[in-house]
Amino acid sequence: MGDFKGRLIALYQYRGFVVSMVAREFRSRYMGSLLGCIWSILNPLALIIIYTVIFSRVMQAKLPGIDDTMAYGLFVCAGLLPWLFFVELLSRFPNIFIEQAALLKKVSFPRITLPVIALCTATINFIIILSLLMLFLLVTGRFPGWVVLGYIPLIIVQQMFVVGFGVMLASVNVFFRDIGQFINVVLQFWFWFTPIVYLKTMIPERAQALLPFNPMTAFVEAYQNIILYSRWPDPTDFILHFIGAVIALFVGFFVFHKLADEMVDEL
Repeated sequence: MGDFKGRLIALYQYRGFVVSMVAREFRSRYMGSLLGCIWSILNPLALIIIYTVIFSRVMQAKLPGIDDTMAYGLFVCAGLLPWLFFVELLSRFPNIFIEQAALLKKVSFPRITLPVIALCTATINFIIILSLLMLFLLVTGRFPGWVVLGYIPLIIVQQMFVVGFGVMLASVNVFFRDIGQFINVVLQFWFWFTPIVYLKTMIPERAQALLPFNPMTAFVEAYQNIILYSRWPDPTDFILHFIGAVIALFVGFFVFHKLADEMVDEL
């Protein structure tokens, strides 16, 4: 417990380092481009327009209880954007210590700051994208109201799981380098096993019976219900998800604590 508290104190003491590294990541991402950080707005805006306007008209799928030409596009965007947030971290975490091997060897700083930097960067990206979606809903007269605040507890629980699981993978991947590649393959299958671009009723009943075993199913459906039906998520549906997220955090940081001292030598 003392070691964990010590790492939290060290993280707080290096908060300036975290902020500067997050800013550096954003600068390096758009360095040399004519529009610079404007691309962080244009790219997600293009994604939203493609799915809500163009894709909706191509698919013309009917959603129960909704008579709206953009309904299917909103259905996809509502689940896809948090999924991309989920994937951005889970795909990046396994290699986070390996990518910063040179920095870890040359500079003395708390290793736990690296996952925090990745989390902050991905969170800022997601806030920008989600804000654009909310603005689009406002402009088109489809804003669901204050129920959109239901995204906050859902995202927190979802990312608790990602951080815990991701930190564990990042720690182990330093010693077994195939884990990062394996996770990328798993995520491709995981996407199609999650009802983001299709309704549950569109797949065979046997496949429908398996969807509840996918922890992301409940999250995606809750996001879609918020945007499409203005329905606040039921907290009782996420008790097991919260418990699982807490366990993932505990296991992830326990593994990190056990392996942290050996990382630099292995790198």
